Amino acid sequence: MFELTPAQTAIGEAVGRICAKYDDAYWLARDNDHRFPDEFVRDIAAGGYLGIAMPESAGGSGLGVTEAAVMMHRIASSGAAMTGVSAVHINIFGPHPIAVFGTDAQKARILPPLIKGETRCCFGVTEPDAGLDTSSIKTRAERSGNQWVVNGRKMWTTTAQTATHILLLARTSPKGKKPTDGLSLFYTALDRAHVEVREIAKMGRHAVDTNMLFIDNLPVPADDLVGEEGKGFDYLLHAFNPERILIAAEAIGVGQDALRRAAKYARERVVFGRPIGQNQAIQHPLARSWAELQAAWLMTMNAAALYDAGKACGLEANTAKYLAAEAAFHACETAVMTHGGMGYAREFHVERLFREVLIARIAPVSREMILNFIAEKALGLPKSY
Repeated sequence: MFELTPAQTAIGEAVGRICAKYDDAYWLARDNDHRFPDEFVRDIAAGGYLGIAMPESAGGSGLGVTEAAVMMHRIASSGAAMTGVSAVHINIFGPHPIAVFGTDAQKARILPPLIKGETRCCFGVTEPDAGLDTSSIKTRAERSGNQWVVNGRKMWTTTAQTATHILLLARTSPKGKKPTDGLSLFYTALDRAHVEVREIAKMGRHAVDTNMLFIDNLPVPADDLVGEEGKGFDYLLHAFNPERILIAAEAIGVGQDALRRAAKYARERVVFGRPIGQNQAIQHPLARSWAELQAAWLMTMNAAALYDAGKACGLEANTAKYLAAEAAFHACETAVMTHGGMGYAREFHVERLFREVLIARIAPVSREMILNFIAEKALGLPKSY
């Protein structure tokens, strides 16, 4: 039988106590005024949770992706939804390549201020013309003396409005035997004199900005290269699987919050002399969502356990992300429909959850690309892309 350890349960409860300070009214206000939830992030940082999976030598807790997933699930399920988790998400998984492949000097310089919340990182990988075809990115870094000079564009870069630094993938040499050869990873200051940050207006998660970046002759010190030149994509894989696991845990949290609200409404809403939750047309979709979310949670915890054990988990991490995103979407849709006309009203919050949960279906990889991956890796079918 699977169950969280007492220590993991305690993490969820402690994070829950922080989340309790930020009620539905707070998150609805952030959705309305588009203001970044700085005070929430400060409280999470003060509790030491930004470094939950970072090495103890850098001031982190030295715990695993499992504990990080428990934390992110608790934030998402509190009513904070994707706004709350996205405000801290990059700090949880983004620095993994640095923690694994960075020099001792880089770890000492980069990780402690990230963990303390003194610096904020954004993730510069996706580009307008490349999308999920990362090998085709056009942003280039060219060596110039003791530094690199970067030019290009990045798309869907979250928190760049306030980020102090960027984890940046750029091509430093032509494609090799593998299309992803020649890509290098940098962690450097986001110098606004050389980077224009333009916010993208979007459907939801209004308090956490998403942006397009225009990079013009950005100077990057040689010491900001992470690991070896040309191996950046391989290093990013150490962030990709944890990110999929965390996205899965977050989506499940949003779905379970929506389901809780829907069940409460179904118990209390009386029509034709009986609570609507007595009708099987209401009961069955809610019960189905409960079962789907439970199954997705087990796959997510399985993927996290494999990662923490140092075992291959690409298939499991992607499967968890797929199942969680689909289950959460269905749960949020069901919650809106359970509320009927009031599901369309902002005061009941399920419409906000419905808008935000769509992120997990789209990013960081689409459900269709995950199915392609599963078909190839699990079923041995020919690669389709």
